[in-house]
Amino acid sequence: MRVLVLCDDRWHPASVVKSGLGPLADEGFEFTYIEDMADWTPDMIKGFRVVILAKSNNFSSTDTKEWATEEAQSAFESYVQNGGGLLAIHSGTAGYKEASTIRGILGGVFTHHPEQCQVTVETVGQHIITDGFEPFTLKDEHYFMEIVNEDLCVFLASKSQHGRQPAGWVRNHGKGKVCVLTPGHNLEVWLHPSFQLLLRNSLHWLVQP
Repeated sequence: MRVLVLCDDRWHPASVVKSGLGPLADEGFEFTYIEDMADWTPDMIKGFRVVILAKSNNFSSTDTKEWATEEAQSAFESYVQNGGGLLAIHSGTAGYKEASTIRGILGGVFTHHPEQCQVTVETVGQHIITDGFEPFTLKDEHYFMEIVNEDLCVFLASKSQHGRQPAGWVRNHGKGKVCVLTPGHNLEVWLHPSFQLLLRNSLHWLVQP
């Protein structure tokens, strides 16, 4: 499966995403990475069945200008509406509160997080993406989310001393599918067997008819 990965911003280095996805490269996933959105064109996503958005609304780690222009957002809207799969991980939900099209596609966006702390990730109900999942607790940024669509199927929750939040959900968007996973600031989270399972199952779910 060919997957386009958009990653790297001021607060979230591409190295974490690349190392976190690395184990999946041995399982038939072929990842193409773009770290600077100046190297991206709207037509580029058409050649991929799934796009991973693991980048906040910055061009790169050194250029904090917002990349999600109206044209760029329109390309994502068309991509998902016409059957593409979108997986937003952690920072892929950050900085998009004013990007109304992407916000609507995701169904919810990041608002804030406390200082890093011990965060427990656990399932909510049952979903094919969480088949085989075991709860885990690791140091992470506990993302607090603003839900903007009511058609979400929430399958994951995160909790810490600061409260409880939705941490994973899916939704249909036109002919395409969307999955959101909010944990993942630290590489230790990405490499945890339960998070690897979520990544793997999410990618497979996004391309199922």
